[in-house]
Amino acid sequence: MPHYVVVQLIVKDAEAFAAYRAKGGAALAKHGGQPIAGGPEIEVLEDTGAGPSTCLIVAFPDAEAARAWINDPELAEVHAMRRDGARTTILLLPPIG
Repeated sequence: MPHYVVVQLIVKDAEAFAAYRAKGGAALAKHGGQPIAGGPEIEVLEDTGAGPSTCLIVAFPDAEAARAWINDPELAEVHAMRRDGARTTILLLPPIG
């Protein structure tokens, strides 16, 4: 059953984050991840002090695929690039129902 990952980012180094973006899509695809919504042009409907961010929603075939993506040792360098370029919160959301 599909599971969804929400990636919330606050870019801290635009150049480093651009380097991550060049490799991030392939890293997601390796484990069946498909971005379905988000990006830098999001519309903030409410902000109670969390501050500006970018958000991405990624669909994975199941929870195991999402965990395999984040824990893949072959992708450690790519994940480090993301952390170098942005502060992140990554959430795994189960389907409702």
